[in-house]
Amino acid sequence: MYAVIMGGGSVGLCLAEFLINDGFDITLIENSENLCNLEATELDAIVICGNGTDTKILEEANIEEADFFIASTGNDEVNLLSCVLVKSYGVPKIISRVSNPDHEEAFIKVGIDNVINPETTAAGFLQKIITHPNVADLTAFGKGDAEIIDMVIESKKVAGKKVSEISPTDDYIIIATYPEGNLTIPKPETVLNKGSKISILVKRDSFKKVAKMFMG
Repeated sequence: MYAVIMGGGSVGLCLAEFLINDGFDITLIENSENLCNLEATELDAIVICGNGTDTKILEEANIEEADFFIASTGNDEVNLLSCVLVKSYGVPKIISRVSNPDHEEAFIKVGIDNVINPETTAAGFLQKIITHPNVADLTAFGKGDAEIIDMVIESKKVAGKKVSEISPTDDYIIIATYPEGNLTIPKPETVLNKGSKISILVKRDSFKKVAKMFMG
């Protein structure tokens, strides 16, 4: 898979490293010469020094061959313009960072559905850690209507029951258990033990109810 990332700041750099580790071919576009020189030595990727709103730079990055384009700068206007330009090249997946939530509607109106606000996402994750400290991990699913939650069973009401007795419901479904640390898709007869880790797909507005049910 091939991804073009515009913006070599902290978000773009971390994303590039993650995708490279996952086997992606990456081209990073950054207009700061100092950052370009630094990242060219740190990343196993093509680094182009230039403006991602310039079609010549986009074509130099072989944008027409990209499977993903990610606009990750901290400037919403630059991100929006680059996304509009990239749409004309038929890139299958266009994703943009937006710093001001008020600007999100503008991105959606031009057809950029994958709009991420890292600050809001991080704040929401921190809020979950503070209010539900026993939850091991949280992953937003879809457009935020549901979450995949990793948690450890603490409730006596759940411990000892079979999966079929409590899942699925209209609010959640148990999607994984971890016997001896190995991820396993649970069967109806799988017994849930106290202290065991599970993963649950839960509707966002049912989070508190489900967390209380499993963790007490």
